[in-house]
Amino acid sequence: MLTRRTALSLLASAPSILHAQRKPGDKPNLLFIWTDQQRADTMAAYGNTRFHVPTMNRLASESIVFDRAYVTQPVCTPSRSSVMTGLWPHTNGCVHNNIRLTTEAKTLPEVLQDANYRTGYFGKWHLGDEVFPQRGFEEWAAIEDGIYQSYYSEGRDKTARSAYHHFLVRQGYTPDSKSGFSRKSVTKLPIEHSKPSFLAQEASRFIMKHRAEPWLLYINFLEPHTPFGSALDDLHTEEEARLPDNFDKVPDGGDCAWYEKRRQGFHQPKTEGFDMSKREGWQRASRNYAGLCSLVDQALARILWALESSGQAENTIIVYTSDHGEMMGSHGLLTKSVMYEESIRIPYLIRVPFKHQKPMRVTNPVSHIDTIPTMLDLLGRKDCCGQQGESLTGYFTGKRKPSDVFIEWNTSGSNGEDGGPSARTVITPDGYKLVLHDKDKHILFHRAKDPLELANLYSRPEHAAKTRELRSKITNWQKSNKDKLELPV
Repeated sequence: MLTRRTALSLLASAPSILHAQRKPGDKPNLLFIWTDQQRADTMAAYGNTRFHVPTMNRLASESIVFDRAYVTQPVCTPSRSSVMTGLWPHTNGCVHNNIRLTTEAKTLPEVLQDANYRTGYFGKWHLGDEVFPQRGFEEWAAIEDGIYQSYYSEGRDKTARSAYHHFLVRQGYTPDSKSGFSRKSVTKLPIEHSKPSFLAQEASRFIMKHRAEPWLLYINFLEPHTPFGSALDDLHTEEEARLPDNFDKVPDGGDCAWYEKRRQGFHQPKTEGFDMSKREGWQRASRNYAGLCSLVDQALARILWALESSGQAENTIIVYTSDHGEMMGSHGLLTKSVMYEESIRIPYLIRVPFKHQKPMRVTNPVSHIDTIPTMLDLLGRKDCCGQQGESLTGYFTGKRKPSDVFIEWNTSGSNGEDGGPSARTVITPDGYKLVLHDKDKHILFHRAKDPLELANLYSRPEHAAKTRELRSKITNWQKSNKDKLELPV
């Protein structure tokens, strides 16, 4: 395992590498760090000073903080397909979980096409063929096995295991299932053998190894995704990890039938290992969730230490975000897959030191669809096209005008995380949110006046004109992006 001590020894024994240290002005690196299921209000920049995440808080204090950042679809595969390609889920085909990303949809390394860059992807992928290097990434360190094996492409070795699996075997652990180490089993491991710590080790190794050349490194933590459990379960008190102010509250005017079905399903004695029929079960889950955020934070500290110690921090773009949020009791719901704020809004930080960009806040709503155009812009490639988003750098300089954000939901027809009716959502800079379902009740919130989303205004006559205006925005967006979902008039 690469520790601070061994890293210092490596640096001390490699003077030629030290002399080859890259400087600001060289081709910049990209360190893209994202989590799975982390809601925005888990760090101080978004109002939470109670969670023990000092590294996230420090990074935010040095970054551009996007106050209102949203995913393209609030579930894993569709969301990460947009982050990796700059295309909407309905465009790239990843409309629900466990769909393999097509070769026509290009990732950042494939679009950039710069042979000078070393590239790595470490962590959860969830876009097909989980443990196999692909899509322009030279180095690959997977952490997931389990169900993903059944979705491998024809001809792939279904007995192949992740890098994390082999790491645990080297530590003397025995898999608890035929498909490897279950997610539940690894929640009982000590911090140094957790998935975040393993990814910190691999990321630090990559950063040290390639310190004399430009690189792109994506690190995707599974945490704080379910199962909610780790060595840090008791790090936070109930007050530090208290339940949200809209805990178990259903909006006046109601929400859609599918949300109610999910709500009833979560309030069972045995949900994710907790007794969710009682408030105490939700509180225990919330404390464990906070602990998972801290588990990521300690790994983030090690990664940033390697970056700073190797002399590359001032020439490295750092992005921190998540693939979707987590309800954690808001409106009586758990996990994601709904259009409530806690599910669709995520942390989004960008640090660009070599541009002499001062820390700032962007209060306008932004979308993950803009991620690839923004990365290409910051990497100096302004001639690349084919993405459906727009660079966010205009917000850094004040040249980009506020714009609406759109979110989609494409059902697989199942009753799980990909079930329910299909939907299209618009969020406006002035705080309105309209959710239109193809086969369920519609929802309208005015978040500027109702931040907890406790009043569904859709059926109120005094909001009819606003509803028509927002519906028109969704219709125009569908036409512009060749979205064929039919919504009722």
